[in-house]
Amino acid sequence: MRTVAPAPTSAATSAPVSFPRPPRDTLETQIALTRLAISSGSIDGVNGSQTHAALAAFQSQARLSRSGELDAPTRAALTLDSAPLITYTVTSNDLARLQPLNKTWLGKSQQTALDYETILELVAEKSHASPNLTRRLNPNVNWTNVAVGTELQIPAVEYPPPAKAAFAIIRLGEKRLQVFDASTNLLAHFPCSIAARVEKRPDGELHVTAIAPNPNYTFDPEVFPESEEARQIKNKLILPPGPNNPVGTAWISLDKPGYGIHGTPSPEQVGRTESHGCFRLANWNADYLVKLVWVGMPVYVEP
Repeated sequence: MRTVAPAPTSAATSAPVSFPRPPRDTLETQIALTRLAISSGSIDGVNGSQTHAALAAFQSQARLSRSGELDAPTRAALTLDSAPLITYTVTSNDLARLQPLNKTWLGKSQQTALDYETILELVAEKSHASPNLTRRLNPNVNWTNVAVGTELQIPAVEYPPPAKAAFAIIRLGEKRLQVFDASTNLLAHFPCSIAARVEKRPDGELHVTAIAPNPNYTFDPEVFPESEEARQIKNKLILPPGPNNPVGTAWISLDKPGYGIHGTPSPEQVGRTESHGCFRLANWNADYLVKLVWVGMPVYVEP
């Protein structure tokens, strides 16, 4: 159950205020951008490189100077239309989902699902937030024993209703994926992890060939020669779906064999670490992208 929090989250005041209004700090800026499908990565209240990139994307969309900062013109254009936090109440269904994640590939293949391990992980991902921020917003919660009915403060985020995309652009150097409509209006901006090895980074025009929400994952030991366990496994394994699946909660195939756009079990690492070769997004961004794209849609990969 979700209810609107009675007061705003800004540290500057706890008094009720009217909306819409400009964001007051980095946390509120990240929330306001997220509501436009302009993601700064896991919402954490930290004014880092992904927040600067998200602000620059908004500034381009709003035809403002691309400073990447919350300057006066940007503050005037970017507004919060409702309280930035909501109260989330933990349910019995939430607790029923939880299960430990096996540490081995074989063990993961034998699980019924690769679902959340903890309530902290579940609510953080629901609100596009980092676990550290979720802890800071709820300092009195005992996260090792969260009961049904526990009320938690989390960012109030929801993406706009999905529209049909015309194309996407992945910029490798900036580690970002952006989606546009037929009039080149920005529909979404997401941080993106890319291949660690340059020779595994495709470029040029690719196309979407298949779309799979909540996919399973085929573990091919030949793809992971650095894994001691993989060197011992002689056959492929099928891992069940779930947010802790290696490709997260969504998979979008591209017309280069073995390449795709997908989610991840570690959304806070997106854009900060590198992948085996695919394009990795936070689960919530991959889920939204699935609703925008279509088979045959072009994806342009630029340096």
